[in-house]
Amino acid sequence: MTARLLRFPLILILAGVAGLLMFLPMVDALMRGDSSVARAFGNSGLLGLALVVVIGLAMSGRDAAREMTDAQNLASLLLAYLLLPVYLALPFYEGVETTTYLNAYFEMVSSFTTTGATLFGVPGRIMDSLHLWRAIVGWSGGLLIWISASAVLAPMSLGGFEVTVRAEPGQDDALLGRFQRASPARRLAQITLTLGPVYIGLTAALWIILMAGGERAFVAAVHAMSTMSTSGISSIGGLQNGVSGFAGEFAIFLFLIFSLSRLTFSSDTVPTVRQGLFYDPEFRLGLMIVAGVPMLLFLRHWIGAFEVSDPADWQGVLRSLWGAVFTVLSFLSTTGFESADWQAARDWSGLKTPGLILMGLALVGGGVATTAGGVKLLRVYALYLHGQREVERLIHPSSVGRASGPGRRIRRQGAYIAWIFFMLFALTLTALTAVLALFGQTFESALILALSGLSTTGPLIHAASEEPIRLAQLGEGAKLVYATAMVLGRLETLALIALLNPTVWRD
Repeated sequence: MTARLLRFPLILILAGVAGLLMFLPMVDALMRGDSSVARAFGNSGLLGLALVVVIGLAMSGRDAAREMTDAQNLASLLLAYLLLPVYLALPFYEGVETTTYLNAYFEMVSSFTTTGATLFGVPGRIMDSLHLWRAIVGWSGGLLIWISASAVLAPMSLGGFEVTVRAEPGQDDALLGRFQRASPARRLAQITLTLGPVYIGLTAALWIILMAGGERAFVAAVHAMSTMSTSGISSIGGLQNGVSGFAGEFAIFLFLIFSLSRLTFSSDTVPTVRQGLFYDPEFRLGLMIVAGVPMLLFLRHWIGAFEVSDPADWQGVLRSLWGAVFTVLSFLSTTGFESADWQAARDWSGLKTPGLILMGLALVGGGVATTAGGVKLLRVYALYLHGQREVERLIHPSSVGRASGPGRRIRRQGAYIAWIFFMLFALTLTALTAVLALFGQTFESALILALSGLSTTGPLIHAASEEPIRLAQLGEGAKLVYATAMVLGRLETLALIALLNPTVWRD
């Protein structure tokens, strides 16, 4: 049954899963006595499932031996980010009743790409059941990235894997033999059965921990799903409005570590045996950033606090340090949650928000094949190794590199491909900034919008500038451009270029 189901296009399977998930907010709305919202989700779910069944029956007569290829799955993934939000927005549009369909589509693109930028961020603007739907869509998008990273992107040397493997982006690598032996459908089923329970279990564990910390069950569920998917979605306007306090933030901090490296939860994409998690370059670089940047921010706050407050206020000092540590990891993972002590740190120091630092963290991003966006830590590490070697050659031109085979691969070909991706990222950022400026945005607002979309860090639009950007005030053209940036940031430019490569589609 499973093998036969996986012969259908990936986007059709995802549409069926989306239809089933719509019954969860329907039940929540019924328990709250909101029949209109419940009817919107129930009707949309039944309509979507009926359409999926009809299309599935129409396609069931094709050649049974024909299976979806990796290229077709990648194309379905692109179509899912572009077209599936059209269906996901239907119950949201009917439930809100006071918005346009474009706004509902924008909201679903933001949630599904785990960006988390919202037009309905004011607490009480929409019903809790609609906030639950936003969180479920974001959580599902995070699970999709976990699965597609090893089932679709890794076999094609995309999504960051092109830095370490020998094949060119869009092609198979001989080292990943198990990916070549298993068919795409079987690989997709195995990875889903392996990672799905892990993802669900971690979300449930964080939910229970947040409830134990005093958070309301509904808010704890939304924050747990948003943390695992790094979407930063909140039904109460952020963690600072919650009641779990430091305990809740510390629990979320621990679970955000899963976004630094895929080795924290799986080794299914590792072609060789490694010595352990702490030897993983992504994880080590992420820890260095989480430790180093807060110290710089802390010293910046400390110097500024000499003239505006008592430097002996050690309680304020510790609160400032914790606020910096949590917020740095949150934006590095492209989640965008702000610590409740982040505001206290700013008040304690009397300095403005370090928006450029937060933008830089979001640009770097988290680990390869995690729910985090951005350039990714592995690409930054490859560029660092290459730069370090070039400096050594400037000092000692006749020196010989000491790296092993994999290290030489990352330092040479890996750095070359990482640099190409970084240039594509920069050119795309420039183009999107220019287009947003044409739609009436100032340079600062256009840059923040473009970077938050490409890095899938929606809360950046409120944290990176003194005057938060009001998404509701954007024109229709600017909203569509921002939605395009979110899709490009989630799927990455190299994957889109690989789809245009004729050799990828060669049978």
